Amino acid sequence: MKPELTKHLIPLSLVLLLTSTIWIVGHVTWINFVLLIVGLSLGAFFLDIDHLIYWLYTHPQLEESRLARIAINKKDVRTLLNLLELTHKKHTNLIFHHYIFQLVLIALSLFVFTSTGSIFGMAFLFSLNLHLWIDEFSDFQTNKIHLQDWLFARSPKQLPQAYFPHLLTAIGIFLLLCLWLLIKTKL
Repeated sequence: MKPELTKHLIPLSLVLLLTSTIWIVGHVTWINFVLLIVGLSLGAFFLDIDHLIYWLYTHPQLEESRLARIAINKKDVRTLLNLLELTHKKHTNLIFHHYIFQLVLIALSLFVFTSTGSIFGMAFLFSLNLHLWIDEFSDFQTNKIHLQDWLFARSPKQLPQAYFPHLLTAIGIFLLLCLWLLIKTKL
């Protein structure tokens, strides 16, 4: 799972480093750093709960689901991560990895970032949005059809692939706005 972990942890580490540097200069209290770290950490892999739902509830008849249940019962996280690494590209019908969820997430993020001062909430939502954007960008670079399969699963209408660069750019700009709001909240 190293490539998948690295793909998500490096950008989050850079966000943490940038935010922390600016906050240190601005003399932000230590509790805000704790809330930032916890929010970013929990949000980083929260969306991967989708794969557990896939194995345990929506596709329990699959062999990989049986292996996942065994690993969960044994509390064998390493085996579960290895199984996820081997099979996650086949999981195209997920709840959180879908454009409807992303639209709801963006709306919720807009509310939290503009109407609350919750560092934990902002960090958590930023991390969720970043996770989805990284997954989308990664699949856009490697396999646009796979991106379309999972992002628009269960949808009769599909966004044409020609619009993917615009979608990714818009979400990237949204992420930069969220990062700016997160950083300036406690200054």
